[in-house]
Amino acid sequence: MSTNYVFSLQPTFTQGLILGQLSILFLLALILQYLFLDSTESPFETSSYHPRVNSDTRRKGQQNPPVQREKDSLDESGESADWFNVLLQQVANVYRSKLRNDLAGPQGDEVARQRVEAYANTIRPAGFLDYIKVHSVDLGNSAPRLYNGRTKAAEAGDCSVTEFSVDYEDTISVSLSTSYLFNYPMSSFARLPVFLTISLSVFKSSLTITPPNPASTTPEIVISFSPNFTLDLTTTSLVGSRAKLANVPKLHELIQHQVRRVFAARAKWPVVLPGVARISEPIVHEMKQEMEEVLP
Repeated sequence: MSTNYVFSLQPTFTQGLILGQLSILFLLALILQYLFLDSTESPFETSSYHPRVNSDTRRKGQQNPPVQREKDSLDESGESADWFNVLLQQVANVYRSKLRNDLAGPQGDEVARQRVEAYANTIRPAGFLDYIKVHSVDLGNSAPRLYNGRTKAAEAGDCSVTEFSVDYEDTISVSLSTSYLFNYPMSSFARLPVFLTISLSVFKSSLTITPPNPASTTPEIVISFSPNFTLDLTTTSLVGSRAKLANVPKLHELIQHQVRRVFAARAKWPVVLPGVARISEPIVHEMKQEMEEVLP
């Protein structure tokens, strides 16, 4: 008769091995639950510290962007775009003002923070991330600078395209906190708090403006960035509840990869020439009338 070593009342080696493994797993679960995970209803109340970038220091260094760097980058065939950079700066200022609801000071900062928070929660994956709380937003004070304008032949067709070099350094940053949700063995079983501050370090690329094709029914100007662009982000992170892991490299790589992927997917903007459809409609109508008169 075989003996059941697992369920025997007499202690055996098998029972001790199983109990030892279970006790180790139980201790590991307790350590993770206590130090890193958070099972409270309000995970943002577990810590009063949120990483953020000292944007005042960065802003002091970028209040007056150096124009000499643009002049040094011009080659013999390049052309200055100072007039266009002034226009870009004014356009960027208008966008910043509208994001702040034309309010200055802390009131405008709060309006911009609420709008960024609302947008972040509309695009977040609700099954994996908890509510995103935005703590502060810096909209920056600069604009992309174009320089070294040149004309070259297009890869396809007989038309020529205009190409610029683009350089953008600003104090744009966002500080937020959220939680990664563990849905096993039940929904929202535990949360892993994550505190992030993401800021722009530098963006460099080449900008190509392609003229419209006269043979097209809807002529459009295409503005596109080169796929070989440089985008560097500065990420400050804290992961965990009581014991926090600071500046996890993999998290920085993941965020930068996702931002680069989204920008590369939207790096081309076609602008349809206004009024072309209204001009062509009367011509088409007249041609139809002439054809009806000629044909029986």
